[in-house]
Amino acid sequence: MITAIVLIDCATDSIPEVAENLANLPGVSEVYSVAGHVDLIAIVRVREFEQIAKVIAGSISKVPGVLNTESHIAFRAYSQHDLEEAFAIGLASAD
Repeated sequence: MITAIVLIDCATDSIPEVAENLANLPGVSEVYSVAGHVDLIAIVRVREFEQIAKVIAGSISKVPGVLNTESHIAFRAYSQHDLEEAFAIGLASAD
C-alpha cells in the first residue's frame, strides 16, 4: 500500500463542501480540516505508484474550490506498537 499525504489550500468559503467531495474520491481514505498554513489534509492510499498521479493530479486538484496542493509520499509508517518496541529498555510492561 502506498500512502500520500496531500496538503490542500482551498477557497475559504467552501472548505466543508471541498472536504466532502474529496472524501468521496476513490483512493482518498481520509480528509481532515486543520488549523495552520493549509485548509485540508487528505490521506491517499493506493496499491500502485502510478495511481498516485491519477488520484492527486487527476482528481483532487480538479475538485472545485481546490486552489493548490502539496503532496508528500510516505516511505514508512510508524505505529504506536513500533514506537513502543523502538524505545523499550527491557522492562516488563505495566499492562
